[in-house]
Amino acid sequence: MTSRKTWIAYFAIDVVLVLLFALSGRQSHEHSLTVLGVLQTASPFLIALTILSLLSRPWINHSRLWPTGVLVWIGTVSLGLALRVLFGATAAVPFIVVTTIALGVFLMGRRVITTLVARRQVRSAKS
Repeated sequence: MTSRKTWIAYFAIDVVLVLLFALSGRQSHEHSLTVLGVLQTASPFLIALTILSLLSRPWINHSRLWPTGVLVWIGTVSLGLALRVLFGATAAVPFIVVTTIALGVFLMGRRVITTLVARRQVRSAKS
């Protein structure tokens, strides 16, 4: 069982990663980098991340790659893209591909790193 503080901290990191995704996308397309603009781009994915994070029961294991990480990643992409379209934005195929790859690297990468760090701490504590 994961402590509440731990899974909330890791959720906060995931939120920052989604915001970085939106920020980098806006920057690469030379859109305004205002807080409102970044939040507008990120909001469908932040909503999706929140829903999928809660569905994945992060208090059980916040950093498991399978199935937790995959559920959060693919769900955030899928629901985020659907919400983006519902909010009136576009979702062209290149955007879908970039979104899937970028959020995969960010959300799965965070889980790989935190798993490796946790394993290292366990090994250090045993020695």
